[in-house]
Amino acid sequence: MQREAMEYDVVVVGGGPSGLSCAIRLKQLAAEKGREINVCLIEKGSEIGAHILSGAVLEPRALDELLPDWKALGAPLNTPAGEDRFLFLTEKRAIKLPTPPTMHNHGNYIISLGTLCRWLGQQAEGLGVEIYPGFAAAEVLYNDDGSVKGVATGDLGIGKDGQHTENYQVGMELHAKQTIFAEGCRGSLTKTLMQKFKLREDSDPQAYGIGIKELWEVKPERHQAGLIVHTTGWPVDSKTYGGSFLYHLENNQVAVGFVIGLDYQNPWMSPFDEFQRFKTHPAIRGYFEEGRRISYGARAISEGGFQSLPKLTFPGGLLVGDTAGFLNNAKIKGIHTAMKSGMTAAEAVYDALAQEGTQEVKSYSKKVRGTWIWDELYRVRNIRPSFRWGLWGGLAYSAIDTYVFQGKAPWTLRNHDDHSALKKAAECKPIEYPKPDGVLTFDKLSSLYLANVNHEENQLCHLTLKDAAVPVNVNLALYAGPEQRYCPAGVYEFVKNDDGSDRLQINAANCVHCKTCDIKDPTQNINWVVPEGGGGPNYPNM
Repeated sequence: MQREAMEYDVVVVGGGPSGLSCAIRLKQLAAEKGREINVCLIEKGSEIGAHILSGAVLEPRALDELLPDWKALGAPLNTPAGEDRFLFLTEKRAIKLPTPPTMHNHGNYIISLGTLCRWLGQQAEGLGVEIYPGFAAAEVLYNDDGSVKGVATGDLGIGKDGQHTENYQVGMELHAKQTIFAEGCRGSLTKTLMQKFKLREDSDPQAYGIGIKELWEVKPERHQAGLIVHTTGWPVDSKTYGGSFLYHLENNQVAVGFVIGLDYQNPWMSPFDEFQRFKTHPAIRGYFEEGRRISYGARAISEGGFQSLPKLTFPGGLLVGDTAGFLNNAKIKGIHTAMKSGMTAAEAVYDALAQEGTQEVKSYSKKVRGTWIWDELYRVRNIRPSFRWGLWGGLAYSAIDTYVFQGKAPWTLRNHDDHSALKKAAECKPIEYPKPDGVLTFDKLSSLYLANVNHEENQLCHLTLKDAAVPVNVNLALYAGPEQRYCPAGVYEFVKNDDGSDRLQINAANCVHCKTCDIKDPTQNINWVVPEGGGGPNYPNM
């Protein structure tokens, strides 16, 4: 069956804050200049916001620029940031530390990013953007000259055996003069573009973290709307980059989460279980006792910052948001920078559309360098990589870099591949995690229920292995099967065959699309590709 093709001026891949901001800005520019631009946005989640997960505290700087009348338009920014607290935790104590300047949140808002994206989607549709949720971009299309032609959505109705089922439906091609890749962290198509166009040739490898989050409804007397608490220290050791957040939203809700750098060394570590253990700390558990857990989710984040930004453009397309890595790790914020990158891309693309043919919009990179994004990321570029010297070395260096050099040190620290940091299991101490109590702490499977994960069962596995023998012969033999622990959704499980040999079982239906496996696998043997559109988590309020 031949795929149908639809023609657009611009196709945006991904319905997060960067992609939506790009689409909105394109339509705004067209309206201002009296031009007609056809913009299409596709999103692999079942609806806009379904796969969106962030802390989140929003710095409204980019939103103020994009939609200055956002209050009148009903943007869901309901909880102004209040008190900031920064704590260092030991196993039993909490020591209050000065809040770093980058983490001051006066003028910001505690939000649900998924809810904000749904609202941005409404604004985009109101301006004439065609939005198609439930369509996963599975392939980059190329013109004869090698430039990007657009994307194709995945075929539906291919069974586990690779055969067409009665529900088979061929994918669709979306052609565009420019294709904007806004896939979020570790985008599956962006990975292929990085290789084809050598976009990382002049940049460091990207550095990543895994963020695991729950939303709770707590007792009114334990709630303080606007309170922001960050912690570092326990339960992770001083060699591991990690910390927590507690954000008090409206309606007695508290977002709590833990982020661990994926350059951690000990293969026995389970980020999910570290997060569960964190909630039992004497200074933390009181917030949640007698409360009710509402939602759960997990997502990798791009932490590399300035020196890990790849080349942003290539013939026929460009990268925006977290798929490029615009997060400000020192602020623990990336929404405002993602939005601004999308808006800047829109301005560059709009100018380029007046010219004939497919081209590389090189002006986008120049425009980004002229925005506040560039200066903001440059000033904090050395904070995250300084933690290679451990917690105390990182804190000490960060203080010097911030207060003495004011972000302008005459050097730039480097980032390295996260998967290469993992040590052999025999070199590390196993970690004993307490059993979940079902009150404050939980297991992965009961958590998945709250993530509303759903996949069509009879489809090709989207967690592909380059070599099926590697998980047992290398990962299990040398690293004690770390995929069992770094996955926050119970996707990977080593089981025994009838003859007593081991095999890796992949429970692909559990996948929350966090991309951690694609990043942390020590042999880089796992390749995450998109499942059928509409599958995965369905976060209502994360």
